[in-house]
Amino acid sequence: MLKKSFLISTLLLSALALSAFSPLSVAADNKTLLNVSYDVTREFYKDFNASFVSYWKQKTGETVTINQSHGGSGKQARSVADGLEADIISMNQSPDIDILYERSKLIPKDWQKRLPNASSPTSSTTVFLVRKGNPKNIKDWDDLVKPGIAIVIPNPKTSGNGKYSYLAAWGYVIKKGGNEAQAKEFVGKLFKNVPVLDTGGRGATTTFAQRGIGDVLLTFENEVNLIKKELGDQYDVVYPSVSILAENPIAVVDKFANKHKTQTLALAYATYHFSEAGQEIAAQHFIRPSLPAVAAKYKDRFKNIELFSVDEVFGGWAKAQKTHFADGGNFDQIYSK
Repeated sequence: MLKKSFLISTLLLSALALSAFSPLSVAADNKTLLNVSYDVTREFYKDFNASFVSYWKQKTGETVTINQSHGGSGKQARSVADGLEADIISMNQSPDIDILYERSKLIPKDWQKRLPNASSPTSSTTVFLVRKGNPKNIKDWDDLVKPGIAIVIPNPKTSGNGKYSYLAAWGYVIKKGGNEAQAKEFVGKLFKNVPVLDTGGRGATTTFAQRGIGDVLLTFENEVNLIKKELGDQYDVVYPSVSILAENPIAVVDKFANKHKTQTLALAYATYHFSEAGQEIAAQHFIRPSLPAVAAKYKDRFKNIELFSVDEVFGGWAKAQKTHFADGGNFDQIYSK
């Protein structure tokens, strides 16, 4: 913890030292950041951005405007790779940041080494949201493949949320001792129960909560708690026996930040995610913090279930992407009708 805190402090101090602002010059040169993010971070960033703006104003005297763009994570990442000039990208899986290097060389290949915890300040996991009283008696993954169960999941080809749900179901079979063929059969049955594939997590939430489609919504832990908070006591959250660790990485988009002359500010903004204040805001939004002190404070908020990583079960994201989500991969084979 001390080592991590020291690194965070060093990064923040370095960012501030490079800025060399004076109150008079800052007033004439206020900065704007664009953070391109995924669907279900909208409410988190409303609070996080306000906190950072206040922090930066106090530290430097500069007024900062932070603009947000939200959508399916895969689609968002491709938009930046194709020229959407984000200063920051905050995703729910590292491949959606890797493509900024692979396709456009917007960031260095080793971008994950620039911030603590492989540049992932927070994490989440895939859980089930069901109608109040759980009328279909859904308790674990096996219940999702039963006849007559309608499941709402965003498209794994366009949504990180959807990818995690798919991989969580596949990994469940593997963790129970099943083989790859059995996992493929299981996930195939699950997707036969999916009536519609939205492009992103927020679209799937709308389908389930507002359009009334489906018996169960598979989505991130923070999203299901937000739905319950916003829509009242209409739903129950079901934690499966095992699920996937969904890490939320962040990176400065160097090429665009340098062009906008926001590199120092963008680094400070990214680093603020690892600060105690940033981690507190994440926990308040049911996003799992990585800072041990904050995690301990909110331990009753996050159920302690067995979580497996993409590396552990699938051999890393590159292999998972090629095997499951590339054109002609397992998902296309499963879902083609």
